[in-house]
This record gives sequence, C-alpha cells and structure tokens, in this order.
Amino acid sequence: MVFAVATNNQKKLKEIQRILNSFDIQAKTLKELGIDVEIEEDGTTFEENAIIKARTIAQMSNLPTISDDSGLEVDALNGAPGVFTARYAGENATDDDNIDKLLEILEGIPKEERNARFVSAVCLYMPDGRHTVCRGTCEGWIATERIGEGGFGYDPVFMVKDKSYSQMSPQDKDAISHRGQALRKLKEEIKNFI
Repeated sequence: MVFAVATNNQKKLKEIQRILNSFDIQAKTLKELGIDVEIEEDGTTFEENAIIKARTIAQMSNLPTISDDSGLEVDALNGAPGVFTARYAGENATDDDNIDKLLEILEGIPKEERNARFVSAVCLYMPDGRHTVCRGTCEGWIATERIGEGGFGYDPVFMVKDKSYSQMSPQDKDAISHRGQALRKLKEEIKNFI
C-alpha cells in the first residue's frame, strides 16, 4: 500500500517511514508523486495546518496522506515561534538562521527560564474525507549554543535533560520525540482506516 507524505523533507520522511514500515506501507514524497504545489498553511494551530496539508495532497493524489505540522514553543517567548517555527527568521530562512534568531532573543535568559517544548500534529487524511489528527509533545529547554551534529531544524539547541536532539541516535530520538509520540498514536489509529 502507498501513502503520500505531504513533505519533501527527507529527514522528516525517514522518521515517518520508520513507523509505516510495520504496516507494510510505502511512503512517497510529493516530489516522488510528481506533485509540485505551494500549500498555504494559514491555520492558527499545528492541528489546523496538518489537516490543510494532508487534505490538499489527499485530494490531489487520491492516496491516503500523512502530514506533520510541528514546531517549537518557548515559554519565555509566550509560545513563539509556534506555527511560525520554520520561518521564524523570515520566509526563506535556513535552520541556522532560525537558530541564530532564537539564541539572540534568548541571550541572557537563565536556564531555568528557557523551558520549551516541541509539538507535533500528525494528520492521516483519506481520499474519502475521513481523517484523524494525533498530537505529541516533548518537554525540554533551549541551550545557549548548538550542541551535537545530528538531526535538523532546532535539534542542536533543543535539550532533553542533558542531551540535545542532535546528540541522540535516531532510535533514541524517536523514543521520546514529539513526532515519535504523535506517530505512535497514529500507528494505533491507522488500523481503523486501512
């Protein structure tokens, strides 16, 4: 069985594929499906944006579609960057641009006030309109500098206890991460849809 995954991010796709493998489901990116579309993510929550993306691709591809909308919420910034996580430093910002902006804004703020969480909303949307959204959250804090070489996005500055996401193996990260939690919940839900 083939599922569309509403992303061209290969690292995100790998995380999703690890979960789908247990169902003998093959994940295909938009590029692999020949879909080139800019989806306006104008929702005010991660859940709304995940549904917008999944519904659009399910309708275009006529395939069951999984999308993920995830981001970072920093308490000292009243939950920012939130749904603007990927474009925190501007529309075409790189991961490094976003991290640099975050570290600059948090400069001088002590560790005990740097609490943050990663949130993931994963949506499965079927071509017939049936859908479900699963949410995962991982609590942590923001380091004062990049730590570790792995991962992507804000992984080098997002700390869980004494390790950044970047320092974790893919398996260790999956076990605790926001996306790993949401995907495990989705794994239970998929049974009701296929």
